[in-house]
Amino acid sequence: MTAEGDRNPPFYICRCFTTENIFLEDYKLHIRFISEQQFRLDYEALLMRLGCVTDQQFEDVLHKISQEVDRRRCIGVTSAERAAAVKDTYQPLHPHVYHLQESYLAPKFKRIVECCRSGDASEEGLFDLLEEVGASRVYRLPVFEKSFCEMLVEELEHFERSSAPKGRPNTMNHYGIVLNELGFDEGFITPLREHYLHPLTSLLYPDCGGCCLDSHKAFVVKYDMNEDLDLSYHYDNAEVTLNVSLGRDFTDGNLYFGDMRQVPLGETECSEVEHRVTEGLLHRGQHMHGALPISSGQRWNLIIWMRASQERNKLCPMCNRRPTLVEGEGFADGFTKHSYAPLDTLCMLT
Repeated sequence: MTAEGDRNPPFYICRCFTTENIFLEDYKLHIRFISEQQFRLDYEALLMRLGCVTDQQFEDVLHKISQEVDRRRCIGVTSAERAAAVKDTYQPLHPHVYHLQESYLAPKFKRIVECCRSGDASEEGLFDLLEEVGASRVYRLPVFEKSFCEMLVEELEHFERSSAPKGRPNTMNHYGIVLNELGFDEGFITPLREHYLHPLTSLLYPDCGGCCLDSHKAFVVKYDMNEDLDLSYHYDNAEVTLNVSLGRDFTDGNLYFGDMRQVPLGETECSEVEHRVTEGLLHRGQHMHGALPISSGQRWNLIIWMRASQERNKLCPMCNRRPTLVEGEGFADGFTKHSYAPLDTLCMLT
């Protein structure tokens, strides 16, 4: 549990976590699984149209779903076990990168944050410093210095080569690192969210929880010619997302944005957005998006899913219902038993 978790109430997971938004990579399909009978009724015909035509192929799908459901049921315990093992066995290459320092941040990013912190801050004034990139309310901004990005990638590669246990970030990314397991939450991600990102999201996204963010899930993903090349169209389990390109050398791999998840794909026109090293893309978590394939090289991205319990306590973004809660470790999935606003994170617009 982070220092922030010590002063916040316990965080929870919605019971739907084990049943909703299971990604079938072979068919680029997100599904809901309550039972085999329900699954066959809902998806068997669609899967056949997508190429799942033999009994063995369907059995393979059921097996993968079973594995994913089991993984989700144990995720809190296994993540805590990995974090403890990493702490006991892993020797960092660059220990200083685990603690946020102002020198890591791009000068323009710090100017943007100072603008947001000022007493007369306004959304209109902020637009003079931000770049809206063609998709509605998606903004590009410099975040880190290049030298820091290089050190962070070196640290991540060093961890990858180690014998320490590693968990994948989610069902869609097979190559990446969950940052709280590596020890980044308390000294780096939490202060970044609280002191730098919160003033910005309060002005840009007050309507979707940007002024009352109180938890997060942070991870890195890696795209490589011999591993994951792209990321299918999806939305995030977040109120607001920051996606920062860390490097290394790569070509292509732009992001693309459609509309909010409530809008059918057939009514959506997607916008392609270049992703530049050291810069971040800030967007609403429910904004549908994906990543096009890289055509050479390797790319690391830092993803921070920022969450507001006041929003998600009313409606789970994964099942679109009022959440039913089970206990979780650390920030869990950002739900609390009651709506709650930390005293030091009041909405900047009030």
